[in-house]
Amino acid sequence: MRVEWWVASRYLRSRRTSRFVSLVTFIATGGVAVGVMALIVVIGVMSGLQKDLREKILIANPDLRILTYGEGLRVDDWRRVLATVQGSADVVAAAPFVLSQGLVSGGHDYAEGVAIVGIEPDTGRAAATSLVRAFTAGDLRFATRASDVDGGVVLGRRLADRLNAYPGAIVTIISPAGSRFNAAVGGFIPRYWKFEVTGLFDTGMYEYDNTYVVMPRAVAQRYAGLDSSVTGIEVRVRDPWRADVTGRALEARLGFPYRALDWKAQNAQLFSALKLEKLAMAVILLLIVLVAAFNIVSTLSMAVHDRTKEIGILRAMGMSAGQIRRVFLAQGVTVGVVGTALGTVAGVAVALAVEHYRLVSLNPTIYFIDHVPVDLAAGDVVSIVVASLLIATLATVYPATQAARLEPVDAIRYE
Repeated sequence: MRVEWWVASRYLRSRRTSRFVSLVTFIATGGVAVGVMALIVVIGVMSGLQKDLREKILIANPDLRILTYGEGLRVDDWRRVLATVQGSADVVAAAPFVLSQGLVSGGHDYAEGVAIVGIEPDTGRAAATSLVRAFTAGDLRFATRASDVDGGVVLGRRLADRLNAYPGAIVTIISPAGSRFNAAVGGFIPRYWKFEVTGLFDTGMYEYDNTYVVMPRAVAQRYAGLDSSVTGIEVRVRDPWRADVTGRALEARLGFPYRALDWKAQNAQLFSALKLEKLAMAVILLLIVLVAAFNIVSTLSMAVHDRTKEIGILRAMGMSAGQIRRVFLAQGVTVGVVGTALGTVAGVAVALAVEHYRLVSLNPTIYFIDHVPVDLAAGDVVSIVVASLLIATLATVYPATQAARLEPVDAIRYE
């Protein structure tokens, strides 16, 4: 062991005449540990929110949607567009879809607005979304038992609970398309569609489970009055985080009037807010580490004051100013390393416990999810550890420099 580290370890031990300094050292170490722990937990929670929301959004929404500009908002030659999209090396799966709206009733006196989604009845091939994995009853075959219905539909679990409509039940959906003017009543009479509930899904995403009604694409085309056209093409790509790049490439290949809308653009406000909040929380909690760094400065300053005579004796015995500086640098770095290590262990343990046991519940009607998720990324943890050690090391520079500047004679005569 080098002499500087040996002297530093002696100074870190509690003595009868320096118990207050040792207490402040303990507090400084605890401050670093608390700051690092809080940073790891909060950054893990913010990353978990982003990851969980992305996964839930992509259950019923594709990575990309190929749409058109203009008033029609429909794709007429969708088979050609689909073939072009499927020809891209970055595309895993693609399929036409229909998106519309309506009013649904489960046989009661009231109806409520829902989103009508028409997709391919695909249960075996690679689909553009992972909705099939969220099914709790039925599947995407939309097989009906009743003969007097227009087809089968799949409801979100929350919507089914409200309507009291489960597999086998009949629901009525009012379509905005196909309304006819009736002079006798002096207004338009909407068209009523009868569907059999053939399945349920539970994505964990409140918006989907509460408002989505899924039906076969061919039925949805008639329902929305699109004839043989579709709303667009939904696409699943190899790397969802590069969906915007793939979208721009597809736009260039398809040309006007086609446009690509990726999942990040569809939810830009939500993810921008999460990103900004993650940054703000990191900066705020980093202040805890900075406060602990000031404690390190005050601790070492008091240690220099308390051991002025000892520093003078060490200088008189032959220790150089650089060795004295390294003694107090080693003392401060030890506080930073111990505090960072304790905070890292505690932060990782708390984050894993919050995720595994779902300790914090949320209201899904407000937050889209029912618990606080945690996603610990190795890069985030390493960044926090490096930042903490850097701050703790910088905090030791001033008091260590002051100790190195002491002259041996003046230090020995110090009272």
